[in-house]
Amino acid sequence: MPRPTDPRFPQRLRLALPLLLALPLLASAPVHAATLDLTRLDALRTDQGVLLNFETRFELPAAVEDALNRGIPLHFAAEAVLMQGRWYWRDKELARISRTWRLAYQPLTLIYKVSQGGLSQNYRSLSEALRALQRLTHWRIADAPAGDDERLHVEFTYRLDTEQLPRPMQIGIGSQPDWSLRTTRTVPVSEQPASGPGARP
Repeated sequence: MPRPTDPRFPQRLRLALPLLLALPLLASAPVHAATLDLTRLDALRTDQGVLLNFETRFELPAAVEDALNRGIPLHFAAEAVLMQGRWYWRDKELARISRTWRLAYQPLTLIYKVSQGGLSQNYRSLSEALRALQRLTHWRIADAPAGDDERLHVEFTYRLDTEQLPRPMQIGIGSQPDWSLRTTRTVPVSEQPASGPGARP
């Protein structure tokens, strides 16, 4: 019988092998409520635009970490929506922006790889890799709106993007709390102090 590394091994099976190895986890992994804490979130209006700083804190639940170690990449997404409050009508959306990080494990080299846009970085431990995608400072989410409107706020969401998982896994994890890593919060946009340096790194 041909092995997965054999050229005769069907290409589709080679691509699906990590998923096939992860499927038993969906049925056998213990159920735990996933927790994701948002430890910092602030938005600042500056001459360079509206800048956002955030920091999250979480550990991967057992089922999620097992899937990662079996070759299933994970995607984490942050989305910020700049809103303008209006007393006479519903709030107006001024800007919407998002970022996505891809976390993958390479078993042959025992390396965790975090990719964002066209850049990537390797890490020796999962904790180091998670720290790289759990925080972002001076994220420019929009141009600075004209005028001195104080009714600006940002609706922020950070989550494990399960829609990026292979389709069969999306169906299997629909009711599993291990995969529900998500947090949402709203924060007002503050004005940059006249003599201040802006948001702290």
